[in-house]
Amino acid sequence: MSETDGARILVVEDDDSLRGLLVEELREAGYTVTAVGTAPAAREVLDSDPVELVVSDLRLPGSDGMALLRATREGSGGDAVGFIVITAFGTISQAVEALKAGADDFLTKPLDLEHLLLGVGRVLEHRRLRRRVSEFEALLGGDDFHGLIGRSRPMQALFTGIRRIGAGEGPVLVTGESGTGKELVARAVHAESPRQAGPFIAVNCAGVPAELLESEFFGHVQGAFTGAHRARAGLFQAADGGTLFLDEIAEMPAALQAKLLRVLEDSRVRPVGADREQAVDLRIVAATHQDLEAAVERGDFRADLFYRLETFRLPVPPLRERGDDVDLLAARLVSRFAQRLGRATPRLAPETLACLRRYAFPGNVRELANAIERAVTFADGDSVQPADLPERVRRPGTSEPSALPDGLTPASELPPLAEVERRYIQQVMEAVDGNKRRAADILGIGRRTLYRKLDGDEA
Repeated sequence: MSETDGARILVVEDDDSLRGLLVEELREAGYTVTAVGTAPAAREVLDSDPVELVVSDLRLPGSDGMALLRATREGSGGDAVGFIVITAFGTISQAVEALKAGADDFLTKPLDLEHLLLGVGRVLEHRRLRRRVSEFEALLGGDDFHGLIGRSRPMQALFTGIRRIGAGEGPVLVTGESGTGKELVARAVHAESPRQAGPFIAVNCAGVPAELLESEFFGHVQGAFTGAHRARAGLFQAADGGTLFLDEIAEMPAALQAKLLRVLEDSRVRPVGADREQAVDLRIVAATHQDLEAAVERGDFRADLFYRLETFRLPVPPLRERGDDVDLLAARLVSRFAQRLGRATPRLAPETLACLRRYAFPGNVRELANAIERAVTFADGDSVQPADLPERVRRPGTSEPSALPDGLTPASELPPLAEVERRYIQQVMEAVDGNKRRAADILGIGRRTLYRKLDGDEA
């Protein structure tokens, strides 16, 4: 399955040709699309079918996109549905109005299809994370801290740090291995801050095409470049009054690093093509699983930006350092996935818990969740047995790359490092059924890096 996972999108556009173009582009990208031409027809779809995202024109016959947006947000479960507004009459003030009303993004006609697909992917990913946070909150009860789970001393120390740092205003750098929940930590900082009523805007720095980076972050004015037929607000403006979360900050190009430093110093941005700057009031929270100090030493990351970002630093502990939190997380995850499957919650057999405690979980909480989901799905009876777990978990030795045979091996038969890496990447890809996002998280590399390595393997 593609990384879009066939997400259901509702397109609301009265222009027949544009509606057809949007349907074609989104379906080619792997989405499941329903298209209508009026707001009443859109409400009928929303009342009858589960939809993850609405892409709606601002001006519609008999109603408008803003009214549809408000109705969607006021409806049952409306906040779980993403909403992107498009219009041929875009202004910054309309963008701000739409964002305040609950829109996730604002695009202007003529549409830049690359911007559209980028925005659709980002909104869907953020909405799915919010659903996962809600699911965790429902399971945790008193053990929940803004979607984070843990009774261990490292997690309690993290919660204390979040409370103290949340009250501040300086930039925050969240560090930790892939799968530890760095975005949940960023959201917790936002929830503990005076900005909690403002927007929380998240962006993956590795997921934005290089040619769109500056426009995506800073916005642009009409005529700034070919195709810029209308002004567009950037992520900094969208996060005004709230928090902008920059995931995988180490992947940010050097030119954009310099511009980000200026925003941190001056709290002002200049849209592409503009002749004057705009003031913004936001807090930056950045995250990385990479060693930024080493990146600074190599010259891959600006030292001045690094020192500015780590005004406050929050290291997130890996799962292997959290002791009995594995038991707590596993029990809550079993309940979660059993409810999802509509079955009675099975218990974790003692032998199964022993397997979970022995395994190092290089993919951390995300990998644990994947393992428990599989185990609950395959479990028979009223208990989860070791055989229901992935082989790498019940037999920890298999979680390591098996590039070398047991015993002594002649030097002439030892594979080169590139071959060891290739085999391990293949092993991880097989373990996650080809899901490149999960594979990149477990490997501790960005998806761009994984794509390059896979392309090299296929060449």
